[in-house]
Amino acid sequence: MLSKEKLARINTLAKKAKEAKLTELEAKEQSALRREYLETFRSSMLTTLKGVTIVDPNGNDVTPEKLKEVQNKNHLH
Repeated sequence: MLSKEKLARINTLAKKAKEAKLTELEAKEQSALRREYLETFRSSMLTTLKGVTIVDPNGNDVTPEKLKEVQNKNHLH
């Protein structure tokens, strides 16, 4: 999870970018913060998905095979 300070900085830079042009340094900072945010989000989402089982209305496990393979690899390691 990204710190509250970094999230606040992302928002500050986004607001400033809407109102005026960012300096080169601010644009680089914004890009790096966004990249870090996306990496954190993707990692969190992957962790969440690894714990998901999809069940149809009849109670049958219909979890996609690709997800089952990822889940099984994690249990073996």
